[in-house]
Amino acid sequence: MIRVLHLITRLDVGGSTENTVISASRMPKGEFSCSILSGRTTDPPPGMLATLAAADVEWVQLPQLRREVNPVLDVAALFGLRRLIKRIRPDIVHTHSSKAGFLGRLAARLAGVRHIVYTPHGHIFDGYFSPAATKTFIGLEQVAARWTDRFVTLSDDEARDHLRHGIGQPEQFVTIPSGVDLGPVIGAQPLHIATGRPVVGTVARLAPVKGIAYLVRAAPRVLASVPDARFLIVGDGEQRMALEREARDLGLADRIHFTGFREDVPALIAGMDFFVLPSLNEGMGRVLVMAMARGKPIVATRVGGVPELLGEGEAGLLVPPADPAALAGAICSLLQDPVRLRAIAEAGRRRAPQYSADKMVKSLAELYRDVMGKVD
Repeated sequence: MIRVLHLITRLDVGGSTENTVISASRMPKGEFSCSILSGRTTDPPPGMLATLAAADVEWVQLPQLRREVNPVLDVAALFGLRRLIKRIRPDIVHTHSSKAGFLGRLAARLAGVRHIVYTPHGHIFDGYFSPAATKTFIGLEQVAARWTDRFVTLSDDEARDHLRHGIGQPEQFVTIPSGVDLGPVIGAQPLHIATGRPVVGTVARLAPVKGIAYLVRAAPRVLASVPDARFLIVGDGEQRMALEREARDLGLADRIHFTGFREDVPALIAGMDFFVLPSLNEGMGRVLVMAMARGKPIVATRVGGVPELLGEGEAGLLVPPADPAALAGAICSLLQDPVRLRAIAEAGRRRAPQYSADKMVKSLAELYRDVMGKVD
């Protein structure tokens, strides 16, 4: 039995949480035993506790482990992680996200764990911190790479970004896209949002790095060409009030609808006519897989693993980040070209199965076997 401990900064709603829960709960029974250690979690996805319980996955929280930098709490978290790792005695510690990625790898090394795997879930080289802070974090990643058996990147581009910053060696990297449970997505009944009008939608955490402000600023240009279009923004976060205020200031409060957090995301995506992801930085874009599986035409920014996911434009138009004019132009070009719109939608439907949860779990199990055999 291979004992795997997944270590993540928090299990709040988001792609990295979904990835981690699937990774821990769907490993082949009888061969793997998985547990999760996270920091303080205040907004877990609905149903997560039941999923972990059904899969017999233990979840332990360490309150001192938090996303924000805090020297006192960070030192306390490091020693707390070391203590818990020693108690759990895993064969492999698989860390996720930047904060838990560094502290977790250091704690695992101090605890004498022989096998360490790290999934960054994107990177923090762009769009998150000041240049000085980013340089410091890159330095820490360069050090931690020496303790890492494998980096699991969500795209080949993410691996190249790490290597470009002097983090790790090529043989340490393996690309395993974040898997999406496609069954509920494909089977969801569409929610009809604005009958007879094209609905341009997105699903995202409302934080600056997701670039939703640029979609709001693109809306007037889209409406100038497609006056009956409506915009649906699904999700919640720190920017929600500012985004709603900007929509009102633009006179678009009746054209841009903010739903807040919703549990029925597959049904909402199924009810959209068009999907947009305007992120400034994105590891892969799991929500794009959902949109592709439902055959939605897509416009997304050329950042992170998004171009790779969309086949360099085969399954969605790619535009520069932070560019409302380019975003609006791409949306309008597809809305006014039904033939191209259908071709892109169908290409996405064909690509989506490459990013299934089952495929990710199979690849991850093979990686764990390889890591164990490589050293032992």
